[in-house]
Amino acid sequence: MMRLDKYLCETGFGTRSQVKALLKKGLVTVNGGIVKKPEYKVDETKDQVTCMGKQASYTAFTYLMMNKPSGVVCATEDRKDRTVLDLLPAEQRKDLFPAGRLDKDTEGLLLLTDDGALAHRLLSPARHVDKTYYARIRGEVTEVHQEKFLEGLEIGEKKPTLPAVLTIQKSGPESEVYVTVQEGKFHQIKRMFHAVGCEVVYLKRLSMGALTLDERLKPGEYRELMKNELDALKERKTDEGR
Repeated sequence: MMRLDKYLCETGFGTRSQVKALLKKGLVTVNGGIVKKPEYKVDETKDQVTCMGKQASYTAFTYLMMNKPSGVVCATEDRKDRTVLDLLPAEQRKDLFPAGRLDKDTEGLLLLTDDGALAHRLLSPARHVDKTYYARIRGEVTEVHQEKFLEGLEIGEKKPTLPAVLTIQKSGPESEVYVTVQEGKFHQIKRMFHAVGCEVVYLKRLSMGALTLDERLKPGEYRELMKNELDALKERKTDEGR
């Protein structure tokens, strides 16, 4: 059994204060009846809960979307630096871990979860999950670079990188680009641009598979995945099984 306000928070309807306001307005029903008490206990496996006419769907796992800020590391613990888990309240960390890594100075989309199976599907090299980044580049990025990214680049690994899509937003002494890769090698995008004589000065991940960063999240902020976002991630598993 779980408190109704906690249940609504964990199913993506807002913060504790936000869902309490929704309860007070009579916008929440349990098994068809309006409930206004935050402490009301619900059975997360049986009770039918709706909020503002939308059905809440509870999962035993936790899925948090974070806009990772620069200066923190993607780890569960670190002796020198703050980690992404340090940005969460102690009671919410539980068994969460970052599904994939971003460099310490890289910002953007990060999924924190305790669902190891889903994380494996997103991170497995064999899955070829698209990851799209926005980058500012010191150096003029041209069509020649686009062709080289599509061909694959030698970055000091045993094999060249897989083909990557480079979209030029602005070309000049400092260029602005979008890059979509299907791998997650150490410092990969920085090494790819270094291989073509350019330097990454800012990097932000915008999407990973079906999940896109909520731009309303400020660096360091996070929220639960919405049902449609989680469904989209799980649909990929279904499609791959066909």
